[in-house]
Amino acid sequence: MIRGAFFTVLYLALAFGANARSLEALRTGAMRSLVFHATPVPVSQTPFTDMEGEEHLLSDMQGHYVLLNFWATWCAPCRHEMPYLNTLQRELGGEDFKVVTIATGRNPPPAIRRFFEEASLDALPMYRDPGQEIARDMGVFGLPITVLITPGGQEIARLQGNADWASPEAMALLRALIAGGN
Repeated sequence: MIRGAFFTVLYLALAFGANARSLEALRTGAMRSLVFHATPVPVSQTPFTDMEGEEHLLSDMQGHYVLLNFWATWCAPCRHEMPYLNTLQRELGGEDFKVVTIATGRNPPPAIRRFFEEASLDALPMYRDPGQEIARDMGVFGLPITVLITPGGQEIARLQGNADWASPEAMALLRALIAGGN
């Protein structure tokens, strides 16, 4: 059992390493600030909630590439970035990829709903981390922070600050990632 797990991890690390080199070449324009990790990092298993208060885990999303964005209603760069994330989910979201947004810290549900309505955000989920527990556990210091997660549930890249996730550069990089099948 341990031997099988070791070889699985080794295979994923080698496959990611090869694909990371090709993805590195796509870090241009809006994606220059995206930093790929030398080796994948496990993600937090700290729960976060939806707008009804039901708990969720990142492990619930395994099987998909996930672009996880930590944001807040009071954060101007976050607010600027959210329409790009909405477009990204509309363009690439589906069986293999999804954009997940988590409002961390003080973000009352009425403020989140109002912002989503005002910004016409109709493709993104409304998740919350009111105690900043998952954000802390994942080393989120400052907002926005966006994390790329593999279908196996490992963080492979991170971008601090806002980005145009609907840009041709972002779309090309994410399409290549998804096609690479890490």
